[in-house]
Amino acid sequence: MSGQFQIESDGSLLQQVAQGTERAMEHCLTKYGGLVWSIAQRYAKNRSSAEDIVQETFTDLWKSAGRYDPSVATEITFVGMLARRRAIDFARKESRQPILEPLPDAESLPHVSPEPSAALSCESQDVRDALKQLPEETQQIFSLHFDEGMTHPEIVEKTGLPLGTVKTRLRRGLIDVRNILHRLEGVQPSLSSAR
Repeated sequence: MSGQFQIESDGSLLQQVAQGTERAMEHCLTKYGGLVWSIAQRYAKNRSSAEDIVQETFTDLWKSAGRYDPSVATEITFVGMLARRRAIDFARKESRQPILEPLPDAESLPHVSPEPSAALSCESQDVRDALKQLPEETQQIFSLHFDEGMTHPEIVEKTGLPLGTVKTRLRRGLIDVRNILHRLEGVQPSLSSAR
């Protein structure tokens, strides 16, 4: 078979991709790569995301080339619309991903107390009672961290939870315990963000 690839008309390339003609997809990549790349860059946050969009577009194009109808649109319009749809879908999916910011280690959190005596006067039984009021998952993380001395990465390895979740639960747990102890002492929890 000849190494040459013939395109007889504007619509024949996608038809040949759909038929599985040898090297048709390679020529499709060459012909429409620039178009798809320019569309991907408009919707992507970075180069890596744009490359993912291009890959998804050409994978989809390979699967759906049989749906191309030259009587409805030109081949370039079909490819452009498909690329735009993939790019919009990708951008929506990325926007739904949570933006995780690293939290400080629990040990480095400052202890803010409206009255210095509140922390000093609480008994260890009060602390145990306050810990029992936390969600079970948080109690488990507290036990691993404070009782067994495990680091955040060790807790992640043992529990399978994401690092951000471990840090968040420790931090929120510390805040909740502090507020519970303040209520036991008759001190109103400080709401610095309310001002």
